[in-house]
Amino acid sequence: MDLKEYQKLCRKTAKTFESQEKEIFTWGLGIAGEAGDLAGCIKKTFSHGNDQKPGIRENLGDTLWYMAMIANFFDWDLNEIMQENLAKLEKRFPQGFTEKNASRNNSRIDWNEK
Repeated sequence: MDLKEYQKLCRKTAKTFESQEKEIFTWGLGIAGEAGDLAGCIKKTFSHGNDQKPGIRENLGDTLWYMAMIANFFDWDLNEIMQENLAKLEKRFPQGFTEKNASRNNSRIDWNEK
């Protein structure tokens, strides 16, 4: 399955809302909630020794579903978004990741400065 087909199938499982405002609020808040759940599972797995890897996987899927619904809302293609993101990152990191290229204005805050 590709992302375009996934987006189409996500629409079948989505609730219909009485207003576009409520719809995008639901998708936006949904992705925030799922990302929080994902973060909690990672924390429990690696900080508490409580294996939550199945929850990490499930919450990645739920987050992807909300991403697809946000893209559907704006009639965007996730494949194009993915390609645009990679092009941006390749431009920013042409030789691979470096901390210098990662700092937007090549200026970092020195928290030890007074």
